[in-house]
Amino acid sequence: MAVNVLQILEGLVAIPSLSREEKAAADFVQQTVESAGVYCNRSGDNVWFGIGEGDTCLLLNSHLDVVPPSQDHPYDPFTPTRVDGRLFGRGSVDAKASGSAMTAAVLQLAAEGWRPEGGRVVVALTTCEELGGGYNGLEDTRPKLPRVSSAIVGEPTQLQPCIAQKGLLILRVDCRGRSAHAARSAEGINAIEIAARDILATQSMTFDKADSYLGPVTSTVTVVEGGTARNVVPDLCKFWIDVRSTPVYTHEELTALFSDTLEGEVNVHSDRFHPVSTESDTDIVESVLRAGTTLGREMKPFGSPTMSDWIFLRDVPCVKLGPGDSNLSHTGRESIELAEVEAAVEVYKETIRAYFRR
Repeated sequence: MAVNVLQILEGLVAIPSLSREEKAAADFVQQTVESAGVYCNRSGDNVWFGIGEGDTCLLLNSHLDVVPPSQDHPYDPFTPTRVDGRLFGRGSVDAKASGSAMTAAVLQLAAEGWRPEGGRVVVALTTCEELGGGYNGLEDTRPKLPRVSSAIVGEPTQLQPCIAQKGLLILRVDCRGRSAHAARSAEGINAIEIAARDILATQSMTFDKADSYLGPVTSTVTVVEGGTARNVVPDLCKFWIDVRSTPVYTHEELTALFSDTLEGEVNVHSDRFHPVSTESDTDIVESVLRAGTTLGREMKPFGSPTMSDWIFLRDVPCVKLGPGDSNLSHTGRESIELAEVEAAVEVYKETIRAYFRR
């Protein structure tokens, strides 16, 4: 059967595959792949398939799950709707366009009789990327895959190669005071006032070093908790800092910088997501650039502030690459140009060929 990327994309967008609810999307991918004559592996609702044999393995990965709909979608979020050359729907950009194009690219190569010399190319479409919690589909599935040599993570980059990605360090600051009756506030130490000084201090912090692709470390306070009653001077106030890290600082160094600056006690709430980067002269980056040259597309490597499953591939050369504008992710305006999705198939195919020609 002919492999049509737009049919795959519309089929996936029509499935409301919220995180932990990806079964129907996994069923759809498995049926699509096996109908094209390629065997599809499955572990839970994570699916993977590929062509070729050998030790060198190029992995193409994207995720099946989507965030819940927004309130301001112009059309039903799970009814794929074509308007003026664009497809509207939840997941159309993040990241079902990438997964659909990766699937179509490898199935088309298989139908053409192409096989990677001395290696294999594998597509893995996995679950729970959007949760950022303790379970992640790629993290769970990767030990079941062939040993990965290089990887492409499918996320919206407008088909430009992202070769660096910020990490995420979450700090909790405990500001401790001394309780007292609010009528005798001078007898206490107000923990909220300590926290207020610290919050203002975080806004004035600067980081001397910047990454060439990702720029400076950034931080923002996201949650504040304090006080037990309206007539009690609070003895504890906690707040959380979202720190977007870069490779020029370790998370330990960043934690120490905040500890040296703030009055409160700085604790690491989450240290799971470290920044990642790939040197521009690695095989996978060079393959993407060569593919662009072959297809007449200008490729400009860049760095991204947004997270992805790349963090689970940090031990191998990797590029984040896919159709769509990341600014539309998780919004009611989420939509993608149909022509860009079709172009993504050709970019993936040519990148795969270039990788195995090196």
